[in-house]
Order: sequence, then C-alpha cells, then structure tokens
Amino acid sequence: MLKAFTRLPAVQAFIGVLLSGYLKFVRLTTRFDYEPADLVDRMKADTPFICTIWHGQNFMLPLVMWKGAPVSVMITRHGDGEAIAVACKKLGIKAIRASGGDGRNLERKGGAAGLRAMLKALDSGDIVVMTPDMPKIARVAGIGIVALARLSGRPIYPIVVATSCRIDLTNWDRTSICLPFSRGIIRLGEPIYVARDADEATQEAARTKLELSLDALHDAAYAQLGTVDPGAVLKAKRR
Repeated sequence: MLKAFTRLPAVQAFIGVLLSGYLKFVRLTTRFDYEPADLVDRMKADTPFICTIWHGQNFMLPLVMWKGAPVSVMITRHGDGEAIAVACKKLGIKAIRASGGDGRNLERKGGAAGLRAMLKALDSGDIVVMTPDMPKIARVAGIGIVALARLSGRPIYPIVVATSCRIDLTNWDRTSICLPFSRGIIRLGEPIYVARDADEATQEAARTKLELSLDALHDAAYAQLGTVDPGAVLKAKRR
C-alpha cells in the first residue's frame, strides 16, 4: 500500500520538488574537485555530447552540469520515474521518458521512441545523459548507448561523481545519495567515438571500453577520497 501511495501523481510531484531542493542544497554546500581541472570547459567545447554515468549515481547528475547547460536526460517510464522527471524540470533539465533495454525489447519498453528523442535532442544541441546499465544488471553496459553514439556521430563521455559523505543503499545498483557539507570529486573520462559504419565487433569493443572506463573512473575517484566504491562489490561478485 505504501508503495502504491508513493507512486500517486501528486505524491510523485511532491517528492520531485523535495528532491530538486535537496540537490540544490547539496551542490551549494559541497566542495568539488575536478579532474581534469578544465572539465567544464572541455564539456562546453564538445557540446552536444552523450554523458553517461552508472545507474547508482543518477541522483548526482545535477551536480555535474554548469548553470544553463542544455541537458536532456533519459528517465524510465515506470516506478519513481515521475518524481525524477519533476526534479529534473525544477533543475532545468529536460526529461526523455523511455527505457533503454538491451536492444531486443526496445519497442515494448519505449526505447525506440527514446532513441529517436535522444537523437533529436543531440541534433538540437542538447547534452544527452543516460545510464548505460543493462536492466537490473548494474555496472554492465548495454549496447543502446553505443547505438546512440553511432547514429548521432557524437562522443560518449563517461563521468563519475563521488562524495565523502553519502548514504550507500543496498539495492540492485548500490545507489549513492550524497549528503551536504561534503567533499566531492567529479572525474571525466576520455571521449569514445563510434563510426556510423561500425560493425558488430567494433560496437562491442566500444561498449567494453565504456564499461572499463567508468569502472576505472570510479576506482580512482573513491581511492582519492579514501573510501570504497559502493558498487565495487557488484563487480567482485561477478568475477
């Protein structure tokens, strides 16, 4: 009953407003270090691009972008997606409502429409943000984001946001909820390009490169903070 109550439209809208306010407060009270130091300038120079972050960090996304950045983010149609969409709107971020999937069930989950919407957003000059994780399989990149890069011709930039003070949940993606008055690190990886005529093997290589890059960024950021990446246990269990 509680779950059903929290998914009522009015409740989701209220949660979204609270979430946006909380993230603004966290951004205001957190001291971030950037790696590289000119991270924001690099992102501005290469806009539009595809920004990707592991699913458990999606709540931290608004902490990355500069004021007035043209951003569209892919958000699930289900669950708490409405609350996140409301929060994004309050933060000046456009929401694309769809699910990524693994390429085999795009139409059922709305991913095909989402892909078209993301291509349109990139064409209009927006930074498109999406989490690359396979459905309910955290820290394993799907092929959908590679398809977006191939069709758009725009680079994928992997990124990580890590904070010293946070709450790490024990859910499927090990969600991190950053706390105010913290020290944070934002790391940007090297861009990954995918040629329009890339064959299946080349696309798989790009997918693997993205996954390894995100993992390496996480390892470096959390090591710099002297804490443990909450998602590292997921990778360890699969080895």
